[in-house]
Amino acid sequence: MIEAFEVKAVARHIGISPQKVRLVIDTVRGKDAEEALEILRFMPNRAAEPVFKLVQSAIANAEENFGMEADDLFISRIYADEGPRNRLRPYGGRFGARGRFKPIMRRTSHITVILAEREATSYLE
Repeated sequence: MIEAFEVKAVARHIGISPQKVRLVIDTVRGKDAEEALEILRFMPNRAAEPVFKLVQSAIANAEENFGMEADDLFISRIYADEGPRNRLRPYGGRFGARGRFKPIMRRTSHITVILAEREATSYLE
């Protein structure tokens, strides 16, 4: 067996919380790349659009830079990490108990997609 070659694509500072992005990426984890695009195209979630674009970008990177076929690719790993939080101060927030101030936090996320070839067999066998 030949080591499976992987292609990575990252989207950073997406303005959706990682919890909501994880709901979308859990549905496409382990699927073929083309099948994942079809699933993401018709998902009603707001997070589906940036994930769709990222998978599409990863497929294009694999085809153009490494000469891989799109039919052989699948999503081997996909995850969403927490990005920087924007705390809206001094005016954006709520007043809390005992005279305290609770800032509103806008969460962002970093999404990573790693594609691999479905079957990497050697020609020597």
